[in-house]
Amino acid sequence: MEPDLSPNDDNLPLHEPRLWRDDGWTARVIKNNDDEGWAVEMTRQGESEPALTGPWTMGRDKKNPKPLDTNAFHTLVKTASEVLRRHEQQLHARLHKSLPVETATGRVTVTLDIVPDDDNPHALLTATDANRDRLAQVRVNADFRFTPASVGAWVENGYPRLG
Repeated sequence: MEPDLSPNDDNLPLHEPRLWRDDGWTARVIKNNDDEGWAVEMTRQGESEPALTGPWTMGRDKKNPKPLDTNAFHTLVKTASEVLRRHEQQLHARLHKSLPVETATGRVTVTLDIVPDDDNPHALLTATDANRDRLAQVRVNADFRFTPASVGAWVENGYPRLG
């Protein structure tokens, strides 16, 4: 049975066989609805959804879950943190792109930074020189086709407003 927790207890460490909370994370062992086994979900403090849900080991009686312990909890925290880090890296890669363009005066780097706003999604197309000085910046649609051809044409045409 899970302990009854009041909202003020959210920051206090808790070490129960099926519920551990420490270091900003909560591990909860739950019944796996997909089969007869158990699962563990890892939720970062302040988040409503688990960062990681995975199978959990059965105990010696082959009916109940193995109790959580310090080593298992730390391994779960490390794994869940890695999952979040990969998601953040993928999101960053999707929202921030960069292409170099060779010009007569040297290399220009063009970046596309997408702003995923629910009401007004857009992107900023920015050109910088080798010293990282901004040469131009224009606002474009969030679905701007960021290709070597489109970026090269923008640079070659003197950084005109687009769209």
